[in-house]
Amino acid sequence: MKLVFMGTPDFAAGALRALLAAGHEIKMVVTQPDKPKGRSNALVPSPVKRCALEHDLPLLQPVRVRKPEAVEALRAVRADAYVVAAFGQILSQEILDIPPLGCINIHASLLPKYRGAAPIQQAILQGEEKTGITIMQMDAGIDTGDMLYKKEIPIQGQDTYETLHDRLMVLGGEAIVEALSLLELGKLVPEKQREEESCYAAMIDKSLGKIDFGQDAVVIDRLIRGLNPWPSAYTTYQGRQLKLWMAQPVPVPEGTAGGVPGQILLTDRESVTVAAGKGALRIQEMQLEGKKRMGTHDFLLGVKMLPGEVLGV
Repeated sequence: MKLVFMGTPDFAAGALRALLAAGHEIKMVVTQPDKPKGRSNALVPSPVKRCALEHDLPLLQPVRVRKPEAVEALRAVRADAYVVAAFGQILSQEILDIPPLGCINIHASLLPKYRGAAPIQQAILQGEEKTGITIMQMDAGIDTGDMLYKKEIPIQGQDTYETLHDRLMVLGGEAIVEALSLLELGKLVPEKQREEESCYAAMIDKSLGKIDFGQDAVVIDRLIRGLNPWPSAYTTYQGRQLKLWMAQPVPVPEGTAGGVPGQILLTDRESVTVAAGKGALRIQEMQLEGKKRMGTHDFLLGVKMLPGEVLGV
């Protein structure tokens, strides 16, 4: 099938590679402009651009894809369909109407749940047992179009945003290849989304990472995993920011009085156990402001946390 591919991050690059491997003809790749990065502000290409350059594919990087010159560049490309994955710009109805088979989106959730920018994180934060990929026909709304094809995977107990993202990236590539094969055969049946089952996964803000130890330890664990590696869950220790990278919800240790939320109940060679509103949190990896991320064993060699001290004050 002749395709225009629109996407920007690693998640999208995985799908582009899968389409190329399946033999689809990519007539053009559309991605965001290069972004400045680091202290030098050197311009860095997106993962999708790097993939396009590796395969010598025609490339378009509009500041705004809705502008007339970008629309005309798209109109000049004869493609059967546009495949979109985490592109980062909203397509106008004018663009949606160009390809004969429409614009098809690879979305990283089981729609209609978790429309929007952060579906992977929200699936973890909300304690979902499964998630997946929805291939959908795009319309003028945000992830509101008809569902065409789904593939699902379980969310493992130790999944972080990073690990789940990587598994969904692979699944997204598989799903779009399978869906396009069915589309060519006329075997995809559009399914309307039930609005009453939908919820919006807004863009993640750094402030979301502040830990409230008054919550259930299970909820705090989800926060840590859902925001790992960015923007990370954090608290404070002796006036300095302390990022928590890995933890496990556990019962309050025997022989301890329980303590107030955030109070250190127990330390051992490999972990620090902290009281929560319900249960406790066994911290196994953390990072003090100005220091490297490290396992708790190594952390405690340099920082002497003591039972009775309270995090977050």
